[in-house]
Amino acid sequence: MTTSTKDTLIDVLRAEHEQITKRLREIQSMIDQTQAEFRRLQQRSAEVTTHMKRIEDNFDTVPRSDIKAVYTAALDTRTRLLTSQAQLEKLQQDRAQLEHFGNLLGNLLNSLEGVALPTPSAAGAQQSTGETRLSQEMIIRLVQSQESERQRLARQMHDGPAQSLTNFILQAEICRRLFDRDPSRATEELENLKTAASTTFQRIRDFILELRPMMLDDLGLVPTMRRYVDVFSEKSGIETRINVVGEERRRLEPHTEVTFFRSLQELLAYARENARSTKIDIVLDITSNPAKASVTFNGRTITEIEEEVEQNKHKMFGLAALAERVELVGGQIEFHSIEGEPNRVDIALPAASS
Repeated sequence: MTTSTKDTLIDVLRAEHEQITKRLREIQSMIDQTQAEFRRLQQRSAEVTTHMKRIEDNFDTVPRSDIKAVYTAALDTRTRLLTSQAQLEKLQQDRAQLEHFGNLLGNLLNSLEGVALPTPSAAGAQQSTGETRLSQEMIIRLVQSQESERQRLARQMHDGPAQSLTNFILQAEICRRLFDRDPSRATEELENLKTAASTTFQRIRDFILELRPMMLDDLGLVPTMRRYVDVFSEKSGIETRINVVGEERRRLEPHTEVTFFRSLQELLAYARENARSTKIDIVLDITSNPAKASVTFNGRTITEIEEEVEQNKHKMFGLAALAERVELVGGQIEFHSIEGEPNRVDIALPAASS
């Protein structure tokens, strides 16, 4: 790598690293503010709950205006609390991803700045061009992977919690208008609103689980995957099993656990949405380094699906982005797809214990 090429690449990486550092400071500030707001809303929710309990105990003697006011306050507080919790989870996930990418760029910078320049030659020039291109491709893939993940999350937010909350607000408005004109109808609508609130709350909990299950940090990969598989199987109706090889309490490095979880999560969704599977089997082997996971699922073949993805240019719905994310952290992924046989995806990731 020539001096000018190396210096240019270092400048680009350093600028990107500074942007990540700046963004991390901004996100941390937003996390601090959101945490403070979340704690305030928790306290407010507890106060409203206590007030509602007093009204329920004296429902026949409490003025209708007071009932209306407390239910409006309860709905508003609950909505804001759930929204704040989802926002906090998202910010924490963004922070973890940026920290990981920042560390990768930092290590790359240290390596570049610490390597002595070889004597220029024709062969060396060709090699340096290849190295520069490889480094640039890594950065491009990193950015594309981030953007693909953002698009997926935005789509899930729009189709799930955002739509549910919109319907929730509309129902609340209907109740407000009916309360004085038609109390019996208002009572019926409140029951519908209560059901909608419970459904919305469950959807938001599911969305938070999709974003970043808190038990992944607390308990580790294996318990989290067992829980996720149970929920996935129940909600999708697909027979899904997981078999773990090795000590279930073993903890891997945080970024390895996250990569495994995200990869398996994406493969389950792929089998459900694209392959239209009816049976999925996961084998997770954490006995050695690298740790390995194998996902086998029936239905349409990977080859057929990926050909459609390529033709339609909807790469964010295919497996290319998954392969890039696995390779970016030093892992390997292999796809096995033969007509008439179940699909199989094998993943191997460096797995030093944390």
